[in-house]
Amino acid sequence: MATTAADLLVETLMDWGVEVIFGLPGDGINGIMESLRQHQDKIRFIQVRHEEAAALMACGYAKYTGKLGVCLGTSGPGGIHLLNGLYDAKMDGQPVLAITGHHYHDLIDTQAQQDVDLDRVFMDVAVYNARVMGPHHVDNVAHLPAALR
Repeated sequence: MATTAADLLVETLMDWGVEVIFGLPGDGINGIMESLRQHQDKIRFIQVRHEEAAALMACGYAKYTGKLGVCLGTSGPGGIHLLNGLYDAKMDGQPVLAITGHHYHDLIDTQAQQDVDLDRVFMDVAVYNARVMGPHHVDNVAHLPAALR
């Protein structure tokens, strides 16, 4: 049973049939990394040396397997580095899910380190874009009909 937003997210991805996630760890996604560690027998995390590679690998995975490609980057610049691979997926109509981290809610818009409004950054490249703020929100977003995502 999921206890955190990260656990619920990872368990939902497994329910969707996701078997692999490409990414780079960072402070903004520590909870997701821990959940991936706990579920490593069911979902594989492939660590890359740069977030751009994660998004390009997720796109290539989607292109060649027909499955959902998933990439993971931390907050701020980590999320920005995903853009090249995400635009590749967009231009070729490939299903890629990008997951990024964010500051704690009390640090948003305070010009803290790596405080970038990734919601705005991803507006052009994403079919659906949401800032998830807790376990119930993960559940609501993940279960939207595909046509709304």
